[in-house]
Amino acid sequence: MPIQVGFQHLRFVSIMFIGIATNAKPLCAQEAWPQFRGPGALGVASSNNIPDHWTATENVAWKTDIPGRGWSSPIVTGNRIFLTTVVNLGESEDPKKGLYFGGERLKPPASTHQWKVLCLDLDSGSIRWERMVHEGTPETSIHIKNSFASETPVTDGERIYCCFGNQGIFCFDLEGQPQWDYPLAPHPTRLGWGPAASPTLHDGRLYYCYDNEKESFLICLDAATGKQLWQVPREEKSNWSTPCIWKNQQRVELVTAATGKVVSYDLDGKMLWSLAGMSSITIATPYVVNDLLYVSSGYVMDSARPIYAIKPGASGDITLPKEQLESEFVAWCQPKAAPYNPTTLVYDGRLYSLYDRGIFACYDALTGKEQYSGKRIPNGRAFTSSPWAMNGKIFCLNEDGVTFVFLSGDQFELLHTNPLAEDDMGMATPAIVGDRLLIRTAARMYCIQSKP
Repeated sequence: MPIQVGFQHLRFVSIMFIGIATNAKPLCAQEAWPQFRGPGALGVASSNNIPDHWTATENVAWKTDIPGRGWSSPIVTGNRIFLTTVVNLGESEDPKKGLYFGGERLKPPASTHQWKVLCLDLDSGSIRWERMVHEGTPETSIHIKNSFASETPVTDGERIYCCFGNQGIFCFDLEGQPQWDYPLAPHPTRLGWGPAASPTLHDGRLYYCYDNEKESFLICLDAATGKQLWQVPREEKSNWSTPCIWKNQQRVELVTAATGKVVSYDLDGKMLWSLAGMSSITIATPYVVNDLLYVSSGYVMDSARPIYAIKPGASGDITLPKEQLESEFVAWCQPKAAPYNPTTLVYDGRLYSLYDRGIFACYDALTGKEQYSGKRIPNGRAFTSSPWAMNGKIFCLNEDGVTFVFLSGDQFELLHTNPLAEDDMGMATPAIVGDRLLIRTAARMYCIQSKP
């Protein structure tokens, strides 16, 4: 998460930005997966011919080793897959699995790193092009479970927009030709954990929120040229949530979920409304289903871990009074239901909450009524990536690279599990396009597809 300032980079550098293009021309899962969690950041695929069983070899159309480390999600447009990574030319400390404390690394690594953007062929998995956007020694540290390439790119089908926090925002055309870059000065984050929030794309504008410990801000760039159109300061400190574009019947809003409060802006950066009551760390991405905005914040050490369903048309401070769980503009609140890292999922009228420590819960998406909660996932261990839905099922990838498949419904029902290889640590949220599921692990990219 950063600010505009001169910095040294190679002739052109590109970065993965994860955007929420809820206002872009509607795209179904068969056509494109243009941002984190796909169209509308919903994590829902409309295709019904993707297999729900796989292993490291079963129903695998191809797999490609990916150099370096990056927890950004892949995005897809046409027959191209885009993702970011950072290669450490020295020795890297392997991340541990599981939710744990003590992962701070307050000093930046002293070795040379290479920040890269990759384009893979959707049909074969071969690397069509690779661009190194920066080479040098990192100026800031990251948590051992973070990466220097955790921001997901976003695309409008003509260009891709990538962000490496503390380096810059970079724009390429689909053939890898640089279009523009926007430098981002390095800023300190909470306990040196590093940034991870991605940009958001809407109607020819790119929005990026960089909440940090020094100088937080929200910027708007012209997507074609990279020219800054406006910038507004923010009071929030370090935050890892990607903003959401909310197009409702009254207006279009830019919603930012952060540690202190949720703030909604108009598209010129003017504040519309705010909602306090979040937990002390916010990671999950807001999204919209059936005119309700779903926002969650669930740091595991806090007593307040709320999920909110917000109605359109609010103005001013809409914070709920103590002990109140609904209001004119808050449809419902579950005060202790939010997960920490994963974003919640709404599918078939239900909201699913996947907790980092392997617990699953389900609520009515319109009323917030609990269907079930506290269900332990057998041998689930740690979960960081967000769940996704297709074919009437819910899929949850854990850090061991095992996907747990649940039947969508009011009862907790685990159908089966899909393991990958031992070195396939899973922390990135998959992408879905056509009849293919794309899973990025620590070691490689898998294309899951039914074999003839």
